[in-house]
Amino acid sequence: MTVPISPGGNAVGPDAGGAGQRPRARGNLFVVVAPSGAGKTSLVAGLLHRDPGIHLSMSFTTRAPRSGEQDGVDYHFVDRAQFERMIAAGELLEHALVHGNYYGTSKRWIDRELSGDHDVLLEIDWQGARQVRTLFDRMTGIFILPPSLAELRRRLEGRGKDSAEAIARRLANASEEISHVLEFEYIIVNDRFDTALEDLQALVRATRVSRDQQAVRLKKLIAEFK
Repeated sequence: MTVPISPGGNAVGPDAGGAGQRPRARGNLFVVVAPSGAGKTSLVAGLLHRDPGIHLSMSFTTRAPRSGEQDGVDYHFVDRAQFERMIAAGELLEHALVHGNYYGTSKRWIDRELSGDHDVLLEIDWQGARQVRTLFDRMTGIFILPPSLAELRRRLEGRGKDSAEAIARRLANASEEISHVLEFEYIIVNDRFDTALEDLQALVRATRVSRDQQAVRLKKLIAEFK
């Protein structure tokens, strides 16, 4: 018997939902964390290109847009006063102060997206990941490591975006970030990009057929054998 599964990991077709139909599992929540320069953004972009069943959460931030960035496309750019009003109103699932700027995730958006027929991915820092885990115990945490400190420095310098002071600050912050690496279920070393991307995609696919997901999705099938 073949059970049709959508790219987001939920049952589809005539039995996908509704009264008397197959139960639908909620989407998976993937949280990807990495120090600046480890290649997280490129890996996530590669994953999203390969897998349309994942929706990327767009963070709110108080930092100024970089060259080429657009509001509502790369981030929701807001001023500090507006961000702090969002914190006070309880509108954020998580938030953190990173490199002197606030970043945060909309609670309402995440809850709505996880109710749909797809998965959700967050690109946040370790502080945000820790906050999210207190609310979503089934969160899948993935940490991206650079192959070495020397390579991380080379990548940061090669971007040509930051001053020497900023690079030194990012390297110092990387040490703090990496000290939390063992809080995550999965760790990927981004040495060769293609290999790291394959590992990331494999983790997503494995999570979709996890026991918790399949216990809901395949409840009727499993019951046939009792």
